[in-house]
Amino acid sequence: IRAIANDVISNEEKINHHGKRADEIVKGMLAHSRTGKGEKVLTDLNKLADEYLRLSYHGLRAKDKSFNSDFKTDFDSELPNVNVIPQDIGRVLLNLINNAFQACTERTGHFERSREAPLVQVSTKRTESGIQISVSDNGSGIPENIKDKIFQPFFTTKPTGQGTGLGLSLSYDIVKAHGGTISVD
Repeated sequence: IRAIANDVISNEEKINHHGKRADEIVKGMLAHSRTGKGEKVLTDLNKLADEYLRLSYHGLRAKDKSFNSDFKTDFDSELPNVNVIPQDIGRVLLNLINNAFQACTERTGHFERSREAPLVQVSTKRTESGIQISVSDNGSGIPENIKDKIFQPFFTTKPTGQGTGLGLSLSYDIVKAHGGTISVD
């Protein structure tokens, strides 16, 4: 009876876990298929990037008290305000920054040996063709053999339950809808 009861409890936990994962996937699919309803407004991309960098950092700290990383900004002070849907561009920034923090903090053992602290950097600059926003980290990088897949829906390198594989796909679609491009280096 005890063995069966333990199995029931274990199965209940697994069902709950996978139910939550299915819920995340459905919500992600809905967000992915959502048509743009937001209004484009003149937006200070430096402020937006700074806001989402801090939101990401503090959000990860709230989820995991052991999370620790440095972050830096390098914003072009001459950047003009641009017409974008701030919530959508914010979602892109949040996806990229969260991924960067996760990538550089997964290498804790490496950083302890090298004494190099995990670091995420967000920068903006005006280019001849528009405005460039860069998010970089000092994590282990993305293997060459998957770089061409990372913007595909449902592709993820994260363990089961850690990601839906829709974040970068959604980011790609949002940037494209704004007339921009997104790339990985």
